[in-house]
Amino acid sequence: MNYRIVVSTLGKVLKIEAALMLLPLTVALIYGERSWSAFAVTILLVLIAGFSADLKKPEDRLVREIEGFVIVGCAWILMSAFGALPFVISRQIPSYIDAFFEVVSGFTTTGSSILRDVEVLDNGLLFWRSFTNWIGGMGVLVFMIAVLPLSEGRSIHIMRAESPGPIVGKLVAKMRSNAMILYGIYVSLSVLMTIFLLAGGMPLFDSIVNTFATAGTGGFAIKNQSIAAYNSAYLEGVITVFMLIFSINFNVYYLIITGHFIQGIKSEELRWFLGIVSTAVISITICNLPIYGTVLHSFRYASFQVLTAVSTTGFSTDDFNLWPTFSKCVLVILMFLGASAGSTGGGIKTARIIIMFKAVGREIRRLLHPRSVSVVKLEGKTVDQAVIHGTSVYLIAYMGILTLSILIISINGFDLVTTITSVIACFNNIGPGLGMVGPTGNFADFSDFSKLVLSLDMLIGRLEIFPILMLFSPAVWYRK
Repeated sequence: MNYRIVVSTLGKVLKIEAALMLLPLTVALIYGERSWSAFAVTILLVLIAGFSADLKKPEDRLVREIEGFVIVGCAWILMSAFGALPFVISRQIPSYIDAFFEVVSGFTTTGSSILRDVEVLDNGLLFWRSFTNWIGGMGVLVFMIAVLPLSEGRSIHIMRAESPGPIVGKLVAKMRSNAMILYGIYVSLSVLMTIFLLAGGMPLFDSIVNTFATAGTGGFAIKNQSIAAYNSAYLEGVITVFMLIFSINFNVYYLIITGHFIQGIKSEELRWFLGIVSTAVISITICNLPIYGTVLHSFRYASFQVLTAVSTTGFSTDDFNLWPTFSKCVLVILMFLGASAGSTGGGIKTARIIIMFKAVGREIRRLLHPRSVSVVKLEGKTVDQAVIHGTSVYLIAYMGILTLSILIISINGFDLVTTITSVIACFNNIGPGLGMVGPTGNFADFSDFSKLVLSLDMLIGRLEIFPILMLFSPAVWYRK
């Protein structure tokens, strides 16, 4: 383990976090809020930690795979630990564990909250809370690769460890250019969404923070009634469309903007994802017709809730706790499936589902025709056996952690639906679940220990298990 490069890189990450906190500090000053001092103190503490860690430059600057995973895992924990301080110092979330849960939920783009009344927070803190969704959507380490001159050897393993999906491919030859393209698309889409929200009459501040929450698929709303507070079909439609846009693999957008339109829209994962979304919207629209009366009204609420579930954004415009059992089951399934690989969404990812279905099909063909040679293909290319094996291992680990977490959370003594869906909501980075943690509920009544377990679940889910699990392996820390 190259400890010096790990510590030095973590120092750079903290310095970037301090720089990012200047934005909510500025917002607090604009609105004349006293929380500006909480940001000022936090920035000072983060800078001290960052410069101390990056004081001694490492002689060996190569980041191997093991260092890449450790850097990513530690970076997200440290960012959350320091990111919680403004809430605690300002006393607007007095409990550090509550503040830590809230910020982990933000950075991991989960959107689960311990706040019973979000509207009492200062605008500066509301901005920071939603901004963590936007930062976490693409990943702060991808941002670091984009803005800092890191070598390819340092970049590739960091990006692989942080980027969601079974396969991390390059858009272009150099990783820094790759990261810059991703962030360029991300920023451009965010600006476009803000413009559309402003056109619908949403105030500027609300438009910006709701864009942050949508682009990062985090769903941190600034109203207690979430998006329903605006009571606007137009605004709901804009957010629905952009939840879909940010759920699609960004490689598709790169292909489209570089003139490979046909190749982009023919993406196999895209077709599967759009098929799943369309089927879910149609089935829930039909099932909910007796509740809403008209097809258009039912479609409006079905499409929004389907996209908020499959994109793992976590906004709400209606209390789906009151929906028919079939509709709720469809939403829970979508929460497991999640968005596309290479998007800002969470969940298992569509690419993994495709790979596993095709792997099962291959095994059936092998049993029927033992001498035949069958391969698994995705996007017209043969999927390496290592990727199939990695996907299988991921799903095994996924189910093991999910089961253990449910058993631990059950100690709270809540009902079965609340217990199970609270873990699903956090582990899949969704936000709301069912029961006590439904769209009108929150996680305030959970014990401190449960909040820490769920915070760990959010981190494990966002970083796709292994970067966090590796931190608990003694072999990682003692390996030379």
